Amino acid sequence: MKIVIVDSSAVVRTILEQNLSNLSNMQILHSFSNCNKIIKQTLSDTPDAVICGVDVQDKSEHDALSFICNEMKIPVMLLVHTDAPLPFFTSLIDKMEKPGLNNYSSEFFTTLIEKLSILIKKNTKKTVIQDDLKTYKVLCIGSSTGGPTAVCTILSSLGSHFPLPILYTQHIEIDKDKPLVDWLNSVCENIKIKLAEDGEEAHPGVVYMAPADTHLIIRFIKSDGTPVLQLSDEPPEHYLRPAVNKLFKSAATQLKNNVLAVLLTGMGADGAAGCKEICDKGGWTIVEDKSTCAVFGMPAAAIEAGGAKEVLPRTEIAKRIIELVKTHGK
Repeated sequence: MKIVIVDSSAVVRTILEQNLSNLSNMQILHSFSNCNKIIKQTLSDTPDAVICGVDVQDKSEHDALSFICNEMKIPVMLLVHTDAPLPFFTSLIDKMEKPGLNNYSSEFFTTLIEKLSILIKKNTKKTVIQDDLKTYKVLCIGSSTGGPTAVCTILSSLGSHFPLPILYTQHIEIDKDKPLVDWLNSVCENIKIKLAEDGEEAHPGVVYMAPADTHLIIRFIKSDGTPVLQLSDEPPEHYLRPAVNKLFKSAATQLKNNVLAVLLTGMGADGAAGCKEICDKGGWTIVEDKSTCAVFGMPAAAIEAGGAKEVLPRTEIAKRIIELVKTHGK
C-alpha cells in the first residue's frame, strides 16, 4: 500500500510515518505539510491513498483536496475532529477521528489500515472494470539519432484528425528544439506540432514535444481523461534530458493499459525500460525495425528487455497505429 501523508504538524507526520513504516505492506512515498504540495510535487509513483489531517475548512486546502479526489482520482482518508462533516461527497473520500498527540494507539492504526484497505479496494474495482475495456488515451513517441526524419514519416501519415494527443521526446541539443518544431510543422501539414508547456492539457490531434534539456512527463489525468503535462528539470537519466524513459514510465503509471507507444531509431538504451513498463501494465509498444533505423540501439534494447509488442519498419508504423486506435481508440 503506497501512501502519502499530509498534516500541518511535523510531529503528527512523524508519528504517522514511523508507525505506518513498521508495517510490511506499507510504503510511505511522501510526507507533506499541505495538500497543494501533492499537486505541485513530481510524484515518482501514484499513491494508493492519501492520509490527510489538515484543516479542510481552509479554502486552499479544500480546493486542493477536491482536485486530488476528483481530478487525480486518488482516494483520501481524512483525520478530522469528532463529528466533522466531509467537505464533499465522493466514493474517493472517507474519514475517521483524529487522535490527540498522546493517543495514537495500536487500535487507531489497526482501524486506519482497515478503513484504508476498504477505501482503496472499493475504488480499485472501478478502475479494473474501466481498464478491462482497453481504450488508448495517448500516443507516446521516443527517438534519438535519425529521429526527426522517422517521426516526420509517421506523423505525416496519421491523417488530419488523429483522435489522441501525441507526446514526443527527442534527444536534441539546446536551441535546436524550436527549429525542429518549425520544420515538422512545415513538412507535416496534416497535424499541429508544438513545444510542450508546463501544466498544459494535452488534446487530441496535437503533438507535444519535450523542450531541449527538459523532461516531459504526464503529471496526472483529469476526470474527463485529459492528460496534464509537466516539464521537469529533474537530473538527466543516463546523461539524457529529456529522457524517453521519463515520458514512457509516467504514461504507464498514469494510464496503465491505455498507453500506445512507439520507440524509434537512436543510439543507446533510452526508452527500453519505459517500453517494458508499458508492456507490464498492459499497454502496447511498437519499435522500429533494424531495416529502417539510422541506429538500431534503442529499439534493440527494448526488444532485448522484453518491451516490444511489435517490430515494424517505419513505413508501416503509422498504418498500424491507425488500426490499433480504431480498435481500441478513445
